[in-house]
Amino acid sequence: MKITAAVVQKQGDPFTVENDIELHEVGPTDLQIHMVASGICHSDEAIRKGDASVGYPAILGHEGSGIIEKVGSEVKKFHIGDHVILSFYADGICDNCLKGVPTQCRNYADYNLSGVRADGDDQFKQQGHHVSNMFNQSSFTTTTVVDQRNAVKVDPSLDLRKLGPLGCGYVTGSGTVFNTLKPRPGDTIAIFGTGAVGLAAMMAGKISGCTKVIAVDVVPDRLNLAKQLGATDVINSNEQDPVTEIQKLTNGYGVDWTVDTTGIPAVIKNSVLALAQGGTCAAIAVTPKLLEISTWNDLCVDDRKVVGVNMGDSIPQVDISRLIEFYKLGWFAFDKTEKFYDFKDINQANADSISGQTIKPVLIIDPNYQVGA
Repeated sequence: MKITAAVVQKQGDPFTVENDIELHEVGPTDLQIHMVASGICHSDEAIRKGDASVGYPAILGHEGSGIIEKVGSEVKKFHIGDHVILSFYADGICDNCLKGVPTQCRNYADYNLSGVRADGDDQFKQQGHHVSNMFNQSSFTTTTVVDQRNAVKVDPSLDLRKLGPLGCGYVTGSGTVFNTLKPRPGDTIAIFGTGAVGLAAMMAGKISGCTKVIAVDVVPDRLNLAKQLGATDVINSNEQDPVTEIQKLTNGYGVDWTVDTTGIPAVIKNSVLALAQGGTCAAIAVTPKLLEISTWNDLCVDDRKVVGVNMGDSIPQVDISRLIEFYKLGWFAFDKTEKFYDFKDINQANADSISGQTIKPVLIIDPNYQVGA
């Protein structure tokens, strides 16, 4: 079938919304999804401009939400009409998946970033030629086909327009705290960068019982929002040295945990130096930039650690459902970071994300969608 999608024809090109994209048929374990909305993530921009690549031309997007309109012959737990959030694909049968860590699936890169379906077929074609996909999903489309393992079923009474970013940005930030760092009540945490991922990590720190939840950024409006969402303290690093201020807030010790979401080497260095003895920094930004630290002075002497985390070490079908419950309780108000844009305005939405004007742009792909319908 032919669908409409936002295409990046070559590295660095803007998105162009085109209506002649050929979509793969539904396989035995697949779901055909009528797309309602999709968040825009910094990973989409990294691929668009070439910091990472799935090959070009490409259809990006990996924070999609929609409604199932067709199911494959072997699908048992999903049905036509189900509302779903889409996330990454893992095969579920490799040793790491069986250990409960699908973000470390042995074939994660091939499944999600090779530009083809998990079975090796083209997800999309244009005039008979290959078009790369992303995350076995590509949510910047009016319709897509995904494997059932990409999907998380959600309550149809919830607003699908808000939920898509739970599939990547929000589950990455919160999962880094809940699944990887695992702070205990009474611990302290500082988040460097208060975009969608950072604010999700910050809210997870609050939910975990951290007594100091410190947000660091250079944008006053974002710091004000961080306070609304649970930060105990905020630091504008354009005006204050964050390491010094964090030490002042923690009796001179530093914090137990830090999360860097910026990918800026100087900021990552500060997120390490702000740690107390035995502390851990999670560096989770998508960036090609290099970090220079002294193994002896910055790490070994104070027994500090730096870890990388992919997708919050999450199991989407477990972690996204947990976030929705926190949202219902009023503990995880992720929707306060979102702004809606028409699908045709994807380049403006992406520009507003890059500039920081909008924390989490959400593309409304189906303007006729009604909550609960």
